[in-house]
Amino acid sequence: MAYVPGVALLAALAVGCSAGADSDANGTDSKAGTPAVTPAPPGKYLTLPAPCRAVPRSTLKDLLPGAAELPGDQQDKVFRGSAAVTYDTDRKVGCSWKADGPNATRSLSIDLERVVSYDPAVSDDDRADTVYAKKEKAAGLSASAPPGPPDEKDKKGEASEGSGKAKDPADADATDSADPSPSGGDDANSGESTGGTPGSSSSPEEALPSRILDDLGDAAFLQDLPKKAGSTAQHHTVSVVFRTSNVVVTVRYAEQPALVTQVPDGKELQEKAQALARKLADTLSE
Repeated sequence: MAYVPGVALLAALAVGCSAGADSDANGTDSKAGTPAVTPAPPGKYLTLPAPCRAVPRSTLKDLLPGAAELPGDQQDKVFRGSAAVTYDTDRKVGCSWKADGPNATRSLSIDLERVVSYDPAVSDDDRADTVYAKKEKAAGLSASAPPGPPDEKDKKGEASEGSGKAKDPADADATDSADPSPSGGDDANSGESTGGTPGSSSSPEEALPSRILDDLGDAAFLQDLPKKAGSTAQHHTVSVVFRTSNVVVTVRYAEQPALVTQVPDGKELQEKAQALARKLADTLSE
């Protein structure tokens, strides 16, 4: 009988140790089960509009005056546009139009890209902002400083980078999107400081240089590309690029006069390209 209390005591101690072990186990499980970081919210847009129907016919008539002089069936063909080849219409679409008039050829194209981030820590909007920023950089623009030619220090830095670092393919894509001509970026920058590319005639309505735009989407810029130095063709292209939420839109509007003595009205091209960009922004917001 003297040993009974000892057995009871050992049993009690065993129960206490077991409870402590369970408690530790529960504590460890509690830490391991801490909720993960909340994923970044998705972008506002889940689809894209049909690009060739995104521009009203009345707007196309204004932007492509030469089409008005064509027979009815040819007008319809011009206004239908030509859809860009794409393998995922939920992510990227585009359309282009072109009309030859007696005095000039006008061309128009729009591209819409819906950006999706596959990183749960990065939102679609933030990823789209990165895509837009690369296009802005390729155009030689900065939101914090006015556009202009690089100084000697910047040129040396660019030369150093060019000799020791391969160009980012994403930057190359952005350059192609923002600048349809092989050397348009350099011409645009030289035009910004001189009011036009050397060797080109100035129209009575002098266009403003490439610049950041306000009140268009979440961020926007305009790139003005007058004719290249040494070229006899008076080709003039204006690009407007803007971002709204997780969609990046590019509008290109160009004129090629029939005669080399004729100079496109750069101001008119800019105004019409911006007006179309604002209409597309409104369409996306509907």
